[in-house]
Amino acid sequence: MSVKAFELVPAIERLKLLGEKARTSIECIECCGKNLYIGTSDCFVIHFLIEEKTLANGKITYTSEKQSHKYLAVKKPIQQLKAASALTRILVLCDNVLTLLNMFNLEPILSGAKIKGVTAFCVNSNPRSSNPFSLEIAVTTRRRQVQVYNVTEDKVVLIKEINISDIPVNLSSDGYCICIAMTNQYMMANYNTGEMTDLFPYDADTTSPVIKRVGKEEFLLAGPSALGMFVTSAGISQRPPLKWSENIHGVSYLFPYVVAMDEEFLTVHSVLDQQQKQTIPFQSGKILGDFEGRILVASRKEVYALVPLPVEKQIQALLSDQRVEEALTLARNAKKLGLAKEKFHKLYQRIQQQAGFIELSQFHYEEAAQLFKDGLLDVRELISIFPNHLPSTSNFNRSSPLLHQFADISSVVRGSKERLCECKTFLAGYLDSIRGGELSIGYREEVDTALLKLYAETDPEKLIGLVSSENTCSLKDAPEVLQRFSRHHALGLLYRYHLDNEKALHTWARLCDGELKDDSFPGLEFVVDFLSRLSDHELVWRYVDWALQKDPNLGVKIFTDRSESEALTERMRPDTVIDYLHAYPMAVMRYLEHLVFTKKLEKEKYHTHLAVLYLDSVLKKDAGTPKTEMDLARSKLRHMLEESSLYRVQLILGKVRETEMFAETAILYGKLEEHDKALRILVYRLRDYGAAERYCRINSKGRDRAYRRRLFQILLGVYLDPLEGKKDSLIAPAIALLNSEDADFDASRVLQLIPENWSTALLSQFLTNTVRQSLHTARITKLQRMLARTENLNLKSAQIAQQRDPIYVGEERSCQVCNRPFLEPSFVRYPNGVVVHTQCAWNKAVCPVTGRLFSTRVGATKR
Repeated sequence: MSVKAFELVPAIERLKLLGEKARTSIECIECCGKNLYIGTSDCFVIHFLIEEKTLANGKITYTSEKQSHKYLAVKKPIQQLKAASALTRILVLCDNVLTLLNMFNLEPILSGAKIKGVTAFCVNSNPRSSNPFSLEIAVTTRRRQVQVYNVTEDKVVLIKEINISDIPVNLSSDGYCICIAMTNQYMMANYNTGEMTDLFPYDADTTSPVIKRVGKEEFLLAGPSALGMFVTSAGISQRPPLKWSENIHGVSYLFPYVVAMDEEFLTVHSVLDQQQKQTIPFQSGKILGDFEGRILVASRKEVYALVPLPVEKQIQALLSDQRVEEALTLARNAKKLGLAKEKFHKLYQRIQQQAGFIELSQFHYEEAAQLFKDGLLDVRELISIFPNHLPSTSNFNRSSPLLHQFADISSVVRGSKERLCECKTFLAGYLDSIRGGELSIGYREEVDTALLKLYAETDPEKLIGLVSSENTCSLKDAPEVLQRFSRHHALGLLYRYHLDNEKALHTWARLCDGELKDDSFPGLEFVVDFLSRLSDHELVWRYVDWALQKDPNLGVKIFTDRSESEALTERMRPDTVIDYLHAYPMAVMRYLEHLVFTKKLEKEKYHTHLAVLYLDSVLKKDAGTPKTEMDLARSKLRHMLEESSLYRVQLILGKVRETEMFAETAILYGKLEEHDKALRILVYRLRDYGAAERYCRINSKGRDRAYRRRLFQILLGVYLDPLEGKKDSLIAPAIALLNSEDADFDASRVLQLIPENWSTALLSQFLTNTVRQSLHTARITKLQRMLARTENLNLKSAQIAQQRDPIYVGEERSCQVCNRPFLEPSFVRYPNGVVVHTQCAWNKAVCPVTGRLFSTRVGATKR
């Protein structure tokens, strides 16, 4: 994939460079600041000043002016040039002799600083020397040596010699490391440690031995099979190789690009993804080099500059081709190109935003969402491409320049309803994920309103959750949208959240009445629950009658389900509510049940009223009433009569006595302490012996044992003294009562009641249990008496121990609490020996001085 990373711009005109000398050609170049030096084939060193200018259209041009030239008089081509600005010197290699010239007038240095027999040299870009006014170079010789020199203004001093096994052809150095190309092999040498590492061979017939330093102790080498190999000083490769053309004879590096030169083209490769990005035709290229961030390329007659396009333009070109990953990779590394930190962050965020819209246009929803979040996208940019999803009050305008080229989402989906639905689902998910976070700060209304419109169309369940909780949905837009999609319940919830309870209730009432339709509406129960929690009692009473007419059992919950912490007003007093509910018998019954059983109000009129209502509901049942319904009504009445003691018993008894409700009559007699009458009804009228025994248990609950025995004695008497039927017909229930574990009797009185004709065998179980209980009681009593006696002896012993030693109290002894003398004969002594006034002993079990806790049984000793 191609991208325009560089433009080829003429740097020095051919005529200005060589004049009319047709045979003269460029052999090498060097650039330092505005100073450009050219070495020619006829032994001239020419100095130009070049200046870079930016035109109004953004194009870059160069102007040049010749300053001087120098003929070295050896009639050999200039092999290499290298400027040392700190030394104001030019290093010139000609006829295998390395000499120094003055940078400005090109005059030789007369001190005689020169090196002979040099085939190539390089300058160490990362020298270990701390002297800024010196230069470290490495040179190759024909004697199979690499030499390291320290160069100053007028001296060249040998530092190190490295002997190698073959003739060195090319080299580059960084720190202590020197990468060397021999006739068919690359190697790495450390001149500090003397360590040498063979790298890999190359074919000298097809590959020029190119070595280019690309980083700290890292080099790029022209390897076999037209591969550019990255090698570190340790002899390993940490990046994938570059694939370039055959016959490469020049390489330059300007992050993130590597420019390679062959006979016909300049090819640009990225070190970020190792892909070829650009191809520039350039015939007969001879020299390619990077000089202080500037790439110059020369043929035999001309010098050009490879001008990098601004990184922003490169990235925009990639985005235009929808090459998102390449654009992001280049943008992530833009900081290394020298961009200021703030500018880099703004650039990268904008690129992420643009990339997000590209991913969205390709329906890559997860990638788009992540890019929008990472790029801190103004969420209104995204919402605005969905027509009518921003609030009508919003005056948002898209950013300039635009982040994308589509007018709205319809130009993305191109008529596909399925794609449109997917995009709306994406928008809803994205808005929900940022809602309440940093990206929604300042735009809560836009986010919530857009979500409301999306959910109203596609997701009623999430819509309910949105409008029921904290939200900033626009009340200007919401009603029309929700009504259009028949989301009337959600509209009511939105009104409720914004405290417009009257509109909310009006909407819900219309739903209950069938005027509006909404499948998500829970029904009357929801409205009643809302009314039960509403503190506006005036508004509540406006809907009470409506709710009771719909369903009395539900409507009464408006009063029964109210919060206990709610302030009681005159309109919510129980008497007021009961008076109003008289027109709804079932509702008033439910409300009284709430007062009696839930709130446990102990008012006789509420209990009596509820009992009367229960009784009336039973009496109104006719023969056609289902048995289960009748049994339920009577069980509620019996429960009320048994559990409550506050109703007017005589009133209820007067109504019940005229009916055949014998069980209820028995309960009422029990409330009047007329147990004999109650038990006779249960035994002789109902023949329910279990109910009779249960009656005794219930009525003796919370009473003493004598009362309990009296009740069971009465029941036994009823069994043994029947008023109708055969005399011996109740022997079985009487025996069962005697043998019951729940029953309690005075055995002597039972024996007086038992008929003389009953056999001992019939009473054997009762007698056995009675004797065992009697023995057990006697033994327990004896044991308790002995334990009490033991405890008494222990207390006496402890008291004697406390009183054994005399306590002397006189005027010379003071209270350990108040430090005053004892003037009265009474005092308090604690078990730990502390003696205080009686008024200073605030707790007899706790020492007032040490705070020690003593057994409350032992206490302090008072004298």
